[in-house]
Amino acid sequence: MDRLRHVVLFELFALATTIPAGSALFGLHESAMGVIGIGSAITAMVWNYLYNLAFDRLMVRLYRTTHKSMRVRVVHTIVFEAGLQLVLVPGIALYTHTSMVGTLPLSLSLALFYLVYAFVFNMAYDRAFPLPHKS
Repeated sequence: MDRLRHVVLFELFALATTIPAGSALFGLHESAMGVIGIGSAITAMVWNYLYNLAFDRLMVRLYRTTHKSMRVRVVHTIVFEAGLQLVLVPGIALYTHTSMVGTLPLSLSLALFYLVYAFVFNMAYDRAFPLPHKS
């Protein structure tokens, strides 16, 4: 249930920011940015759930805890975003009828936003909803 709450809150706050900002910055109609945002959010929710579940299991196996240091959180965020971009870039290019190179400014801007956002959101989330330490 914790992961479900995490992914829903994460995506709701992100969409509230990316749809209007992306529309204004890239000259896309809000409905087009909404499709990109919602499609990306659905993809990200599935990836987020699977990735975090696997990451936490790996943390418990290796370190017997899900507590993430600052260094682990940075690695966690970067690997998450890299995996997500492998799926999103071709999808956005297809939807906008542009080349993958033409999609890069939008995709890289979203990736940069999400790198910072994921880091800040996850730090705040960990404080608001700490997982019990495994003993």
